[in-house]
Amino acid sequence: MRKYRIALIPGDGIGPEVTNAVRRVLDQIAQRFGHTFQYDELLAGGIAIDATGEPLPEATVAACRKSDAVFLGAVGGPQWDHLPGDRRPEQALLGLRSQLGLYANLRPAILFDPLASACPLHPAIAADGMDIMFARELTGGIYFGERGRRSGPLGLEAFDTEAYSVTEIERIGRIAFDLAGRRRGHVTSVDKANILESSRLWRSTMQRLADDYPDVALDHLYVDNASMQLIRRPASFDVIVTSNMFGDILSDEAAMLTGSIGMLPSASLGRPGQPGMYEPIHGSAPDIAGQDSANPLASILSAAMLLRLSLDLPEEAAAVEQAVSRVLADGLRTADIQDKQAESSQTIVGTRAMTEAVCACLAMTE
Repeated sequence: MRKYRIALIPGDGIGPEVTNAVRRVLDQIAQRFGHTFQYDELLAGGIAIDATGEPLPEATVAACRKSDAVFLGAVGGPQWDHLPGDRRPEQALLGLRSQLGLYANLRPAILFDPLASACPLHPAIAADGMDIMFARELTGGIYFGERGRRSGPLGLEAFDTEAYSVTEIERIGRIAFDLAGRRRGHVTSVDKANILESSRLWRSTMQRLADDYPDVALDHLYVDNASMQLIRRPASFDVIVTSNMFGDILSDEAAMLTGSIGMLPSASLGRPGQPGMYEPIHGSAPDIAGQDSANPLASILSAAMLLRLSLDLPEEAAAVEQAVSRVLADGLRTADIQDKQAESSQTIVGTRAMTEAVCACLAMTE
């Protein structure tokens, strides 16, 4: 029997609901495979502001550092929008990434066969499917650069600074090449090298790294072209590597192509031996919080990534992914992935029922 310590950060909005789904699934995995998961439930985000005055209490960071892996539900909500930028709930997310040294964000965008009709693209394009891995640099770029407000020639102006070092580009680049080497052998590097000096450094560094990976093909796209090609030919992409802001935008675009942003998991990783952080990318969705209508599958698939990448439990991760595929094939849908044209073949369920269906599939395969 193996024991693991998991830091759970439910956060705000639908965060507690999807975090409970992850806990249920991990408990089912523990029962099936003979593991023990010890959970530390921690505060971060708006709920932490209300309780402690800080979006990211030091105790939360300390507990995360002692864990084997971290799961984050979601942070943020309109009740905290009046706070200054450095006091808002989203600072918890940025703070965790920074303090845990999580510089690589992996976001798989997969169009499951049963959800092809939920893809908004033309059926001929959706029929080709989509299996893209985004490797997004996570602790550099404009989100972490110098910012502020100042007096300019036209009055008050604000500025945010984009900066990247060779080291930052190299470490995310090597992750992208390594991923592609285990997938279909193709890396697309996305930048804006025709305009931005930081992108010119990004492109030249990626081109140099390619010499170390002769079995992986590398091409480059400007970010505006990449956004169009994701719509035109999503099946042609394997691994997309890009900067913090571009990765944030493009992976959300890809999320919609999978049928719903409620289907996309993510992993944030740093140095070997450091705990990774796993989260759905859908945000806190305060408008549906507490209604048992949130799609838990992105969180459950994030748990599969947690099992595979942080705990080195590939069989357990595959079991979770297979269970998700099975419930979708059986016609279970949350409202966000409902196909209005095929209602007779679907059963619309809520967060708890979808979670229990996944757990039932895991139990059936014992």
